[in-house]
Amino acid sequence: MNKARETAHTGLVGFTFFTLFASEAWRSVIGWWGYLALGGVLIIAWLIIVLRARRSLYWRAFTPSLAVFLAWAGLSIIWSHYPGASALGWSSTLATTFVALAIVLTTDRAKLIRGLGFALRWILGLSLVFEAIVALFVRQPVLPFWVDWGTTKLPEAFYWSQNRLFELGPIQGIVGNRNLLGFIALLGLIIFCVQLADGVVWRTSGIMWVVIAVATLLLTRSSTVIVAVVAVAIAAAGSLWMRTRPVTKRWGVYITMWTGSLALMATVPLVWDPAVNLLGKSSDASGRGDIWNSVWGLIVERPIFGWGWISYWAPWVDPFSHLAVFEDVLYLQAHNAWLDVWMQVGIVGLVLFAGLVFMGLWRAWFVAVDRPQWDLNDNRPYSAHSLMPLLLLVALTVQSFAESRILVEGGLALFVAVITALKMPARGFGERR
Repeated sequence: MNKARETAHTGLVGFTFFTLFASEAWRSVIGWWGYLALGGVLIIAWLIIVLRARRSLYWRAFTPSLAVFLAWAGLSIIWSHYPGASALGWSSTLATTFVALAIVLTTDRAKLIRGLGFALRWILGLSLVFEAIVALFVRQPVLPFWVDWGTTKLPEAFYWSQNRLFELGPIQGIVGNRNLLGFIALLGLIIFCVQLADGVVWRTSGIMWVVIAVATLLLTRSSTVIVAVVAVAIAAAGSLWMRTRPVTKRWGVYITMWTGSLALMATVPLVWDPAVNLLGKSSDASGRGDIWNSVWGLIVERPIFGWGWISYWAPWVDPFSHLAVFEDVLYLQAHNAWLDVWMQVGIVGLVLFAGLVFMGLWRAWFVAVDRPQWDLNDNRPYSAHSLMPLLLLVALTVQSFAESRILVEGGLALFVAVITALKMPARGFGERR
């Protein structure tokens, strides 16, 4: 692959991740049909790239646990309460999974990380510029285009930007959601710190983007992302500490980490209310308790096989047309991936999903703390890139208890990409230049 093709390929990786994570921005600008057309073009582009790749690479992308979960989700169409919507949702899930597999299959780890970093930089940069333009020139909340909103007073959740930059947040950026923007800032912080530590970006540029990610994260005031930040920090500290210990003397570190984690979890109920009030939210994280109760009501009706896979909830399908309404807003996810999976594909699907997440975290942990075989006789320090899979998966897993985004679009694509890349026989998750 020549230099121009390599640059174009990395650019396509970045644009694909940008489209998946900033899907709401595209829908707000070009509408649903425009977004679907863009997604179709990307799928065709990656299909062509995969078909032109070496066939010997194909077997490396096979992750049995992922294949079994996807197959079970597809089978649920048979007993689904809404078979048409299930078929549509499953097709969307397969399309997103295929794109993620295609990226990993045809891209080395360094280019994959570089492309993901490009996508996150563009989202964060455009989000701050967008909020600044709204605050300086529009000076009022902004609604998405291509929708007839009428003249009635609308809930705040309907606005693309609520014009709160000068109030120091919460801002929503181009993605139109502060929790999603905060989580993208966290992913960016992980990527930028690792790239900075491994010296693959200019130091000044790396520090600037770390500052931008931290500032964006704070401006979103997302309580769920703050919890994810703490979990990522603990995972990073624990893995770095583990690297300093010989394999035979690591039990003490494990005991300390588990004890400390349990003690931290025990203090959460004591500080939760003051923390969320400081961030401007209710004690149940803005209505999540009511949504979870509604979803649990569906789970107990079909606990074994579920109601049928649907991915994002379809608002025109019963019972989602009225299931989760909070402050006049119809929510289209359970705000908890585990409850969402249980409700959609039953306890069987939940066990399969839990196994998939556990195996990903298990592999990522040992990639983070153990030196690869080819480095055993090398005097080089550990590459910071080897921490990245663990930190990304920890962030996704913690977020999954308050959001269902690990099941759709950017969250699903990143999850599939990471667990697949961990299993493939590649030389490290990124290399030092």
